[in-house]
Amino acid sequence: MKRLIFSSIFCILLLLHTPSMEASAGILTSRPADPSLLSSLRQGGYILYVRHGEAIVGEDSPSLDFKDCSTQKNLSETGKRQAEKFGEALRSLQIPVQTPVLASPFCRTKQTAALAFGEDKVETDPFWVKIYNLSDSLPPAEQQGILNDFTSVLEELPQPKTNKVIIAHSFPQGIGLGEITNLGTVIVKPRGRGHGYEVVGRLTLDELTSLR
Repeated sequence: MKRLIFSSIFCILLLLHTPSMEASAGILTSRPADPSLLSSLRQGGYILYVRHGEAIVGEDSPSLDFKDCSTQKNLSETGKRQAEKFGEALRSLQIPVQTPVLASPFCRTKQTAALAFGEDKVETDPFWVKIYNLSDSLPPAEQQGILNDFTSVLEELPQPKTNKVIIAHSFPQGIGLGEITNLGTVIVKPRGRGHGYEVVGRLTLDELTSLR
C-alpha cells in the first residue's frame, strides 16, 4: 500500500513539474535557509549535495569512457575557479567535512571535488551515474527505482560532527532534488535508515560565500 501511495504521488508530481515537493518517502520541500543554518552546519549532521562546476559547451561522447576525459565535457576555466571557491568557502566558514568526499565518475565531478578538497580526499562512487541518467527518457519503473535508491542514500547519517559532501549532477525539473545551478548546494538533513530525509536549504555558490 505504501508503495502504491508513493507511486501515485510521484506520478502526479511528474505531471505538475513542481520543483518543491513534500512526501514521506524522502523527496521533501525545499525551504528558505534558516538564519541559524551556518551554526547548524558547523555542528555537523548534514549531507551537502553539490552540482559540479560549469562545464565546457558540448555533449559527452556516445562512446564515453570514464577513464578518458577527452570523451567527456570537462570543467571550463570558470568551473575550475568555482570549485576552488567552493572549497575555500567551506574552510573559511569552518564547516566540517567528512572525508573522503564522494564524486560521480565523470571527469567534471571528480575534478570539481579535487579542486575543492584535494585529490587525495576524493572517492568515486558509480551510483551517481544513475542520477545523471535521470535526464534520459527512462521507463517509469526504472526512474522510480533510482529515486528509491537515492532516498536510501540520503537517509544515511554522516560521521559524528561532520557533514557528508557529494559532488554529482543536477536533476530534471520536478524530480528528486530538482534543478541545481553549477556549484549549487542542496542541504539535506538525513533522518536515518528508513526514516527519510529533509531538504532544509538551497544555496547558490554566491549565497554560500556570503554566509556569515
